[in-house]
Amino acid sequence: MADEKNKDEVFNVADIVKRAKLAMGFRRDSELAAYLGVSRSTLSNWVARNSIDFPLVLGRLNQVDYNWLLTGKGSPVLQRNYCVSELASGPVERLHQPKGAEALDDRSVTLYDIEAAANLKTLLDERPQFALGQIVIPNVPACDGAVYVCGDSMYPILKSGDIVGFRYIKDLNSIIYGEIYLVSYHVDGDGDYLVVKYVNKSDTPGSIRLVSYNRHHEPIDLPMSQITAMAIVKFSIRKNLIM
Repeated sequence: MADEKNKDEVFNVADIVKRAKLAMGFRRDSELAAYLGVSRSTLSNWVARNSIDFPLVLGRLNQVDYNWLLTGKGSPVLQRNYCVSELASGPVERLHQPKGAEALDDRSVTLYDIEAAANLKTLLDERPQFALGQIVIPNVPACDGAVYVCGDSMYPILKSGDIVGFRYIKDLNSIIYGEIYLVSYHVDGDGDYLVVKYVNKSDTPGSIRLVSYNRHHEPIDLPMSQITAMAIVKFSIRKNLIM
């Protein structure tokens, strides 16, 4: 059971502390602790319990790319791209870092009302009906649209109210494990669900494992036969303002 639990833990505080020291040029834990305004023992307890004060760390290290700081993906240098429009305003963060080259450009992306659509498949099938308007996103790859995030399962990488841009996945055999996806699925007798999760391989045949960044949410083994639509998350807009 311990091995299974460790496999599904998305973050590792010891690694976060190492990356924080690297980003700030610190050699000792005591230097990082002093910079964060906590005691050396508090920092040690974070590592021992694999639990960390995210608001404090992210607030003090706001010049560091938080996706790299938390997961090791991407670059430690914060790319300060901003979206400014009537529908949304805030810094843009690329969440999917492909192995190959990907064309980047300033793109007009349709923002959709996912709550009105109820699920991703309905939204994709009847896009004009659920369009809220266009937002121009600087320096991002091609995507099929954007929606608001609800819930705290991916906090602090994503929080409720953030906007995420997505690219529809037509073939479920092309899933890139370890990436963040929008997953829409149906449970007989229980209805439709839409979640934003890391998608990992499952030990259950014919299933995928949905893993939250927030450790208070347990992993879910989802039969692929229940999936109605999937889309990889390409970018997020951290802070948004609705006019």
